[in-house]
Amino acid sequence: MDAVTEVQLAPEQRGHSAQPARDEIHIEAVLHALADPVRLAIVRQLAGPGCEIACRGLEVSVSKSTLTHHLRILREAGVITDRHQGTAKYNSLRREDLDALFPGLLNGILAAPR
Repeated sequence: MDAVTEVQLAPEQRGHSAQPARDEIHIEAVLHALADPVRLAIVRQLAGPGCEIACRGLEVSVSKSTLTHHLRILREAGVITDRHQGTAKYNSLRREDLDALFPGLLNGILAAPR
């Protein structure tokens, strides 16, 4: 693929993670993302202060492709962000953004009985 074609592609088509800006995060998408038990387990693992976990370090009982799907849903809803380092992708909770937009939401969800 030449440089001209690369520039014309959307981020998700170039293999970059699509995630909304803070002002594009909507409560409906966040609640939908958090309604799934696997995604909620991922968020609980990422909830520690400054916590960042590589995909392979997440403790979930799903296949790699299913994990990728769940991470995409969380990322596109604005719940998590990721960064690439070499061949690894590190995930972290967008706690500051979510707390600013929806005060108390994450604390309530994380404190709920399992």
